[in-house]
Amino acid sequence: MGSTKTVGALLFEGFELLDVFGPLEAWGMLAAAGGWRIVTTAGSAGPVASAQGPAAVAEHALSDCPKLDAILVPGGMGTRREIHDEALLEWLRRRSAEAEVVTSVCTGAALLARAGLLDGRRATTNKAAFGWVAGQGAAVHWTKQARWVEDGPFVTSSGVSAGIDMTLAVIAKLESLEVAERIAVRMEYDWHRDASWDPFAKVHGLV
Repeated sequence: MGSTKTVGALLFEGFELLDVFGPLEAWGMLAAAGGWRIVTTAGSAGPVASAQGPAAVAEHALSDCPKLDAILVPGGMGTRREIHDEALLEWLRRRSAEAEVVTSVCTGAALLARAGLLDGRRATTNKAAFGWVAGQGAAVHWTKQARWVEDGPFVTSSGVSAGIDMTLAVIAKLESLEVAERIAVRMEYDWHRDASWDPFAKVHGLV
């Protein structure tokens, strides 16, 4: 049996709750079956307030975070501040080079873009904040209509709930479709499996 792999969720003040805990619900069901574990990390260990108010606990500071095989970068209003945190951007650059897959939800793509990690790649983000996020990476091939976009090790998703669809797709690729389907059923979640399904692009006038 192989060694346990680690998925790490990045926290910062003002993160979007569902961006983190929607995907972690799916990752957690995978971890419960063995082979994976979940850790949380932030600039400093301890409570981190979400955009909605409730705090989550970062188990590790960025400086002592263990090696990550998968990375989850959420969005939220806090991204407007974090795009200027060079220490965080450098951490993303360094850890992304070691990871098997790097995922972002919503405006989390802005952090990956500012770090230069999406340059020359296709990506998407929250359609309500599409213009702002796209402005953080002029060399990124931003896809206006997509539930999620995969390009190499980077997988970026649209707004908030889209992170769950993306995570199930990532689990299907890393483990198996059967495992991802089983998780979706256990979550009683109606999994949108088509990465191009995106009615919200039209809602926000992008198409």
